Amino acid sequence: MFLVLTRKRLLAAVAVCAAIAIGAVGLSLAQPSPAAVVTAGATANWGLSFQQEGQPPIGNATVEELAKNHAYYIGDTAEKRIYLTFDAGYENGFTPAILDTLKKQQVPAAFFVVGHYLESAPDLVKRMVAEGHTVANHTYSHPDMSAIESENAFGHELSRVEEKYRQVTGQEMPKYYRPPQGKYSEQNLKMACDKGYHTFFWSLAYVDWQTDKQPTREQALEKLIGRIHPGAVVLLHSTSATNAAVLEEVILKWKEMGYSFGTLAELCGE
Repeated sequence: MFLVLTRKRLLAAVAVCAAIAIGAVGLSLAQPSPAAVVTAGATANWGLSFQQEGQPPIGNATVEELAKNHAYYIGDTAEKRIYLTFDAGYENGFTPAILDTLKKQQVPAAFFVVGHYLESAPDLVKRMVAEGHTVANHTYSHPDMSAIESENAFGHELSRVEEKYRQVTGQEMPKYYRPPQGKYSEQNLKMACDKGYHTFFWSLAYVDWQTDKQPTREQALEKLIGRIHPGAVVLLHSTSATNAAVLEEVILKWKEMGYSFGTLAELCGE
């Protein structure tokens, strides 16, 4: 019963993500105004404005504003480096193929997991760690963290994942965090920073989370190759059949374009 209810809730959260993430994957020609930068007390959904194909997008908060609270959405835009990340809310059979491709191509990745994933797929989490990938914190129950004002409640969402990760792997979890649905506030980012966390958004994503309406190979290649850019933090979902099918082709194309792959530890200077 726990598995069914939890998976239904996670699927519902993914549906909410779809509406929110349109701003992250849609092509906009208008640069966000300074007012779009989130200030204390205000909340926002992470979004991007792509000015030109192949060039870094503009986020609705600047690199400098985010850096005040150890938050990031992009790396060095002068370097052809990619930081590949996956959000993992539940397992539906595609992660082993993704891991096979990453191992074959010797590409490091980060997997942002929720509590349910650690409980339902511990062997895959162990494999991620054993093969040199980063397993990071996507909160225990995937709530809107920007709506949580209590530092204790905020910290509880992170610490429960840390504890479950410790039980599964016998190791301490890296202090890397991604807000569910990309919802955040300056207060929210500060609370994460005060707890020693680095927060990671993204600079490239596409509509890959609808398991019953997956993008075609051509649609995936158009977005993932057409919009790749120096310093890209790429967000993919491990539940995507298309991602599992095209990942090796995409990685090979990125390499052909002169890109190499980095880790989140490198991105945040650890």
